[in-house]
Amino acid sequence: MGSAFDITVVSENNVSANEAIDLAVAEISRIEKLISSWDLNSETSAINKNAGIAPVKVSEELYQLIERSIKISELTDGAFDISYASMDRIWKFDGSMTEMPSTTDIENSVSKVGYKNILLDKNRGTVFLKNKGMKIGFGAIGKGYAADMAKRLLQKKGVVSGIINASGDMNTWGTQPNGLPWKVAITNPLDKDKAYALLPIKGAVVTSGNYEKFVKFNGIRYTHIIDPRTGYPATGILSTTIFAPSAELADALATSVFVMGVKTGMDRINQIPGIECVLIEEDGSVRTSKNITLEIKN
Repeated sequence: MGSAFDITVVSENNVSANEAIDLAVAEISRIEKLISSWDLNSETSAINKNAGIAPVKVSEELYQLIERSIKISELTDGAFDISYASMDRIWKFDGSMTEMPSTTDIENSVSKVGYKNILLDKNRGTVFLKNKGMKIGFGAIGKGYAADMAKRLLQKKGVVSGIINASGDMNTWGTQPNGLPWKVAITNPLDKDKAYALLPIKGAVVTSGNYEKFVKFNGIRYTHIIDPRTGYPATGILSTTIFAPSAELADALATSVFVMGVKTGMDRINQIPGIECVLIEEDGSVRTSKNITLEIKN
């Protein structure tokens, strides 16, 4: 998935701990083969190859992941959309851009994007991308899903406590060996050696930041997170931390809040039971959802 996974388990001895970690690694590798659009033999690649041509029969696991992804798209008014993979990559964040793309180019870049054109047939277990050139990708949800599945497997094997950290997409269970809850630091994007606060984790937490990949035109900071509905990069937010029961949902919502913006994003989070959020705006100010109390670090 192009990301580093760190796996922590609490176990009675090194042998059982290493066995558990090996199981988690195997599960993450299995999921990567299922959802990868780079693997030409994956079910995801088969769906993309047959866009505008024919429905593709897929495993129940992938079908359900796509089905849940569409529901998140509906929940976020399209701010999250796995058909973002259809987008033309006209924005460059490697320092090579000297001017903004034209309005026409931006509009055309998302012409094939649209979750409503992902057609599911539950009876046949098929997925059909309605338009030629459409693609789906799981870059904004896949790491979280893999973390969830690795956690679930280890819990079934009797591992009482641990962390699956997929490059910032974390799912936890149990407690630290000393009995205290796992905690996560909310990093200050303007000074990454400092943290705003420490928060206890119960379940999953995902932090998404855009303070490293961005371009600036006419005084406006455009980040690498693109709105799949408009083709324009997100503005106004430096980082988003989402707390949720699953890393899959936290992963998807972290991206969505960037796209929706500070007010709409926070309003939407406050309407979803069991979800909390910490936002850091471009000026460094911090906003939290209604049920979060920050433990400020000095």
